[in-house]
Amino acid sequence: MIDALVFDFDGLLMDTESTLLESWRFEWRQHGLELAVEGFFADHGGDVNEQRNANLAAAVGGHYDRAASHSRRTAYRDKLHAELEPAPGIRAWIEQAAGLRLAVASSSPVSWVRDNLSRAGLLEAFDVIAGGNEVAAHKPDPAVYRLALERLGVAPGQAVAFEDTPHGVAAAQAAGLRCVAIPNAYTPASRFAMADLVLTSAADAPLRTVLDKIIARSR
Repeated sequence: MIDALVFDFDGLLMDTESTLLESWRFEWRQHGLELAVEGFFADHGGDVNEQRNANLAAAVGGHYDRAASHSRRTAYRDKLHAELEPAPGIRAWIEQAAGLRLAVASSSPVSWVRDNLSRAGLLEAFDVIAGGNEVAAHKPDPAVYRLALERLGVAPGQAVAFEDTPHGVAAAQAAGLRCVAIPNAYTPASRFAMADLVLTSAADAPLRTVLDKIIARSR
């Protein structure tokens, strides 16, 4: 029996990965430079903006003003977020999840997740939010999933996770959850062979159909 669904946030519930990339592209262009996508996204959860700042500073040179750069970039990202909707199919899945408990297990801070869900009108749909600021290690470490399960009060076998990255799938499965992958635009689907099910979008199928497939594969 499936009693709970545990969702990643960035790139899964909302495409904040694209707004992150676009904000850094915007900032590089302020200096007449172009940012390469290759290597931009890390193969682990957590904040890697220190390295991104270091890379930009090295490219710009000695006149780089980090404070001004950060202010300009985050203001641009906030502008993008003002119109950012949940990923395709997510609102429908949440509406179809009646009777199930919902949680978020994210490497991002709880405040980030709550603020974005609130702006999208989805915050009240989630019973539990577990964030990267509450655990000692980030995905692929399973700590944030274990925290979400503890707060939900369900066993791993009673929950299904939804992820958009290979390290997120690894974290969910290490915590004992079955995992549906919806690869983000920056990760090849070929890297998700370990997932229990791979979709191109939450709009691919109704939630009940997806869960029935997961149950059938575990028998």
